[in-house]
Amino acid sequence: MSPNQRQQERFHLDEWQLRVDLAACYRLVALYGWSDLVFTHISAKLPSSVSGNAHQFLINPYGLMFDEITASSLVKVDMQCNKLDADNLHPVNPAGFVIHSAVHEARPDAVCVLHTHTRAGVAVSAQQHGVLPISQQSTFVLASIAYHDYEGVAIRDEEKTRLQTDLGKANYLMLRNHGLLTVGNTIADAFLQMYIFENTCRIQVDALSGQPSKSDLTAINPQILTGVAHAMKVQTGGLGGSFVWPSLLRKLNRDNPGYDV
Repeated sequence: MSPNQRQQERFHLDEWQLRVDLAACYRLVALYGWSDLVFTHISAKLPSSVSGNAHQFLINPYGLMFDEITASSLVKVDMQCNKLDADNLHPVNPAGFVIHSAVHEARPDAVCVLHTHTRAGVAVSAQQHGVLPISQQSTFVLASIAYHDYEGVAIRDEEKTRLQTDLGKANYLMLRNHGLLTVGNTIADAFLQMYIFENTCRIQVDALSGQPSKSDLTAINPQILTGVAHAMKVQTGGLGGSFVWPSLLRKLNRDNPGYDV
């Protein structure tokens, strides 16, 4: 029996598939340059076939770089970030789970929560006007964006209620002076949304670097924004991960294989 087969026998089939996809997501985040050493997180909610009625999640083993995370090394935790798999010797970072637990608690649809501290994301989060309607990418973000003001390092449970209120039903959350967050019905959805969010911010930073103020930029007609939902569905299957995820996995298998063990 191969090491991969032995690992799969340790877990329910649904949990193993979630682990493989989440490990792939971590490595893709590293591959695209969005990781911040070991200091951000991506969490994925376990399905009821595995957890019953309990809220259980997978999160990164604290201390591992994103490009070395594997399916079996991911840590299973509860809503308080307590480890549930005693045989996993990797530590977890409870402080980093405050934001994730808040989103998962408020949004039953939040299978995956992806949070980054990228240079462009933090830069735009510090701009008072937030995301500007100056690119095609920005129209997708503006169709479902919310903002949450900075309250210091997210280690206090009392921040959860305010974050949940600010997020509402949005799938893109800009954490002021902090970074970006996406909420996905699947891991693939969260990744694709972050890809669009990150590029939106990079384009905006580039555009503003060549202009003295935002008033010198060409803004997209507000009427166009009203048709974005339909355009998203036509162009990317409604940002469904099934549209692009297989090709991302093929890329990952070429550039950094071994996540599925």
